[in-house]
Amino acid sequence: MTAAPRTKPLPPPVTTLSRDDARRAALRAQGLLGAPDRRAGVRGVLRQLGAVQLDTISVLARSHELVPYARLGAVGRTTVDTAYWTGTHSFEYWSHAACILPIEEWPHFAFRRRAYRAKGHRWHIMENSERSCAAVLDRLTADGPLTTTELGGGRNGGEWWDWSETKIAVEWLLDTGQVVCTERRGWKRVYDLAERAVPDNLLHDDLDDAECLRRLIAQAGVAMGVATRADLADYHRVKAEQVDAVIEGSGLVPVEVEGWGKPAWADPAALATGPRGRHRTTLLSPFDSLIWDRPRTERIFGFTHRLEAYVPRPKRVHGYFAMPLLAGGRLMGRVDPAREGSTLVARQVSMQGPKAARPMAQALHEAAAWVGCDSVRLERCDDPALADALRAELTHMSDEPE
Repeated sequence: MTAAPRTKPLPPPVTTLSRDDARRAALRAQGLLGAPDRRAGVRGVLRQLGAVQLDTISVLARSHELVPYARLGAVGRTTVDTAYWTGTHSFEYWSHAACILPIEEWPHFAFRRRAYRAKGHRWHIMENSERSCAAVLDRLTADGPLTTTELGGGRNGGEWWDWSETKIAVEWLLDTGQVVCTERRGWKRVYDLAERAVPDNLLHDDLDDAECLRRLIAQAGVAMGVATRADLADYHRVKAEQVDAVIEGSGLVPVEVEGWGKPAWADPAALATGPRGRHRTTLLSPFDSLIWDRPRTERIFGFTHRLEAYVPRPKRVHGYFAMPLLAGGRLMGRVDPAREGSTLVARQVSMQGPKAARPMAQALHEAAAWVGCDSVRLERCDDPALADALRAELTHMSDEPE
């Protein structure tokens, strides 16, 4: 589908950034360059990013746990979930995908809730929407937060998409804002009434669509540092023409980035001081907001990455859940990890040259310790010489005193 044409010319760029300038601005905006704010912790990471994507796949850990780990280091997994879900600090809703969002963003998604209400349904149509929704609301009012199972069951006994009337109703109430997902318990959504789950000062849909979009585009721009129109649209999955309608009032400024070949906008704060500090060496979830937009990842890092979890095994190139290696501010390889007892297994590794061996070993060693493994085993590497170098680095690290 071709994007709608812009109705007025773009303003001239206020400055020109090199590719490296843009890359460092993106890393700092995403909390991966410079000292991490450990006092703000996981909640600080969530506020900085504005959205942390959820996904069912769990290899080393689930993606929403891997995101703060990448920025803060070995924060406890229980600490992560507690930070997300206790109190009224966050909620789950449809942003880039199903995401954990800071509770302060509740008013900003009024435009999406209104759009669902105007459509009248999402994926499924209820047999009796008034009766079914009333029954769900009555149960939540009487019994407090509940999962779909506790409400009466999610499926009719068939395939996963064969939802029960109760499941359709509670998800519709979630989509339209009468119900909120307040946590995940055993990976099941826990639903509560919006009036209980959202603080009074935020529980409103007073913002018109333009103001909702302006705030979301401004937040996305700050979270990315520098971004194209397509980047800004993808962050919270809005339309490109919606970006055009609000970009002028977003506070972002037009810039040119060498080699991008597209207009871009930057957070003025990202331009005020040059990004400095320590680069994080870590493995990234494929759903990390630094890299969840594959065209942007290729443009910024020159790195092509695809999730192959849903690709038939014989056709996989890099493995089921290949995690990119971030080191020195660049993506230097990837690894498909697994756990076997107390061993982290690097099932398949690829690296961009000998200089990647040490940071790959470091990232594997740290990840192993984080998930409670006491050893790392390399299974396959696409380059025999690099495999030898990586094994040597892993051996060296395992021999070092704690």
